[in-house]
Amino acid sequence: MLRRLALAAVVSLAALATTAPAATATGPVPSAVPTAGPLSSAFPALGPLPVPLPPLPSFLDGGSGFGQEKPAARTRLTVTVERSGVAGADGTFELTCGPTGGTHPERQGACDRLAEVGATRAGQDLFQPAPQGTMCTMIYGGDASARIVGTWEGRAVDTTVTRGDGCEIARWNNLVPVLPDLR
Repeated sequence: MLRRLALAAVVSLAALATTAPAATATGPVPSAVPTAGPLSSAFPALGPLPVPLPPLPSFLDGGSGFGQEKPAARTRLTVTVERSGVAGADGTFELTCGPTGGTHPERQGACDRLAEVGATRAGQDLFQPAPQGTMCTMIYGGDASARIVGTWEGRAVDTTVTRGDGCEIARWNNLVPVLPDLR
């Protein structure tokens, strides 16, 4: 794959060289033609190629690469917890990830958990309830409920999590520390 990319780059440079002037006002253009190795004989009659190349877009730092600012946080959630029975856990909290911020009491841990689950779930939506018809144990985990609204990895989220059966308890526990640990 890397060889194909290198060959494509050389061919592109060769095409540019046929239309680029051989010299500038400051002197000759440095050559980008390989002088040694397997590609040295691939384009012997092309002559010097224009160097340096224009900057390429940066796809690694989250920016668009076209002079625009970095996009806003891809995760921005409002978490409302009620009837948890844990001191300080009930309330409405803001959580942003990328960069980490907000009023959530465990914002770094919550962002780390969302990133971890998002990376290992391969496209599954963390916030979806169990599919209809799923067999769930009839275990009651208490009156706690939470509503999570906003965006996660750029996708809209609007869900309610309770502890009304085994599936919901598992969803809640999977979202700790975004939700308080009630185990």
